[in-house]
Amino acid sequence: MARLRIYTLYERVWHWFQALCILGLIVTGFHIHFPDALGLLSFSAAIWIHNTLGWILVLNAFLGFFYYLTTGTIRQLIPEPREFHVLAWRQFRYYLHGIFQGERHPLERSPLRRLNPLQQATYLIILNVLLPLQIMTGLGLWFMQFSPDLLDAVGGLGIPAGIHMLGAWLFTAFLLAHVYLITTGPTPWAHLVTMITGYEEIEPAGETDALGPSGEPST
Repeated sequence: MARLRIYTLYERVWHWFQALCILGLIVTGFHIHFPDALGLLSFSAAIWIHNTLGWILVLNAFLGFFYYLTTGTIRQLIPEPREFHVLAWRQFRYYLHGIFQGERHPLERSPLRRLNPLQQATYLIILNVLLPLQIMTGLGLWFMQFSPDLLDAVGGLGIPAGIHMLGAWLFTAFLLAHVYLITTGPTPWAHLVTMITGYEEIEPAGETDALGPSGEPST
């Protein structure tokens, strides 16, 4: 066993900051649609916090994209086309059956291979479809308060608000699944500790796995 760095400090800070923004957007969005359900915030306060968190999330997402692109870490999100269907099936079978039988995880994690094929596909959909859709509909709803003509052009708030709400429910489902999958490591807390400390106890598969995300030694 070797203690290797899986996540850099920036990646961990970015992850937790983004997670807090998303959680805050879900809670304030719930307040906006059901203002009397929780009673924690006024309607106006929920809207102000929701809009502010939305702009912060967009900025943080852009900074994350710039970091992942310039460091080459973005390659972690790209599946291997020739092996994807085989590896994805192994991972799917593991989640459905193997994990409950105590089988070994089909993919050994390393600093250069942190995501399994199903995770790669999920994150690609979120980053290329769900997140842009939420940003566009959110910006549209924000601009509509200043432009009645734009509101009339889309037929009112119903369509963009409905799409935005659907995206919020999908993000909530992803968040719940993400929390569950955190517990599927060697111990229920292993993956959580890794995202806090950046390090994980793993068995390196080869010399290249002993390198950090940017190709530098993890130590």
